[in-house]
Amino acid sequence: MVDPFVFYLAIFVLAIFVGYYVVWSVTPALHTPLMAVTNAISSVIIVGALIAAAASAQVDGGWVAKGAGGLAAALAAVNIFGGFLVTQRMLAMYKKKEKK
Repeated sequence: MVDPFVFYLAIFVLAIFVGYYVVWSVTPALHTPLMAVTNAISSVIIVGALIAAAASAQVDGGWVAKGAGGLAAALAAVNIFGGFLVTQRMLAMYKKKEKK
């Protein structure tokens, strides 16, 4: 029988490779809409992370849920903030430049 940790680690590593190849094969024209969808997904992740961070410490491993939830909320917040910055910069490319 395979240890569950090894199984989860294998899925995580495969997800990294798939994510890498999917992201780098996106054409530049689709980048801005994709960033908007990523920001929406990250907002859902923050809700789940806050629920995990509010987990009771009385349960076995409750501190792990609090720590993982706090870390997930922080990383998702950075992802959302960065996504908005990139989206704003991409949209600025399409604005007409003012003549002096």
